[in-house]
Amino acid sequence: MSNKDKPQRRATSFDVARVAGVSRAAVSRAFTPDASVSPKTREKIYQAAKELGYRVNYVARSLTNQRSDLVGLVVAGLDNPFRSLQIEHLARALLLRNFRPILLPTSKEADTSAVIGQLLHYPVSGVIVTSDAPPTEICEQCAAEGVPIVLINKGDDIPFVDRIISDDRTAGHLAADHLIDIGCKRLAVMAASSVSYTARRRSDAFLSRSRQRGVEAQLITVRVNDYRCGFESAPELGALSADGVFCVNDYMACGVIDRLAPNRGSPDVPPMRIVGHDDIPQAQWDAYGLTTILQPCGLQAEQTVEMLVSRMANSDMTARVEFTPVELIKRKTS
Repeated sequence: MSNKDKPQRRATSFDVARVAGVSRAAVSRAFTPDASVSPKTREKIYQAAKELGYRVNYVARSLTNQRSDLVGLVVAGLDNPFRSLQIEHLARALLLRNFRPILLPTSKEADTSAVIGQLLHYPVSGVIVTSDAPPTEICEQCAAEGVPIVLINKGDDIPFVDRIISDDRTAGHLAADHLIDIGCKRLAVMAASSVSYTARRRSDAFLSRSRQRGVEAQLITVRVNDYRCGFESAPELGALSADGVFCVNDYMACGVIDRLAPNRGSPDVPPMRIVGHDDIPQAQWDAYGLTTILQPCGLQAEQTVEMLVSRMANSDMTARVEFTPVELIKRKTS
């Protein structure tokens, strides 16, 4: 094999240091966020790295430092458009802080020990667990290993594990007040409250507020808070003679709207006012025009990453809870 045919050796930090005329320590500082290095030296190093095709080996760096820039994102319910939106904002917020997200999809039926194993085989700097992922065993094991962890919209109270929670109580109140204020007399809330912390909080707040306002409200229990369950359970609204419904997420509300769509304008079917929760992109589509409660993913992601970073800096702090504010967005469904 000729020299031309041989695969090129991957450039190292030593090569960059030699070409730039600096120490290897200077190269390391140049590629470390917030490290002390002069702009002139940094530019020389970047130019040398570009010429050589050098890339920082973050895995090797993590072995040296006993810590990486990796943060695990444990998620479930990826069929829900809100989850995709949430993951995008979390990933962007992590990247802005020079972390690199690792996505670990799971489910309530998944082997939790396998997820824990995947996480702890890497020297992750932290873990974020979203609302539909099974958290307790993961959180307890990560906490025992000294890995900082933040839960989003989870009810589990675990020592040294922080939580970011959407203001579900206000959301339930906003939905009830809005439907009552526009004239609804018989209300319903659709939720899988037995399997979801957020669904339970939102539906309980909605029912409580309705009673406070002297308006009858019923809970329609579904198996999962998803499109299919919304579509299949929509006829129960007619059986209850409900004229207003709060679906605890937009994904389910879209199913309700699609099931009721063939009956729009029929004199045999009473008009139905609908409120969702999350403000997914589909809620804005003309086909839905869904009135909903905005759960601001961008702000929530910033809160989550900030809390994770502070937990990394001080692992002995007591567990903290921070709430994300919500807002009513009015569209054509109510």
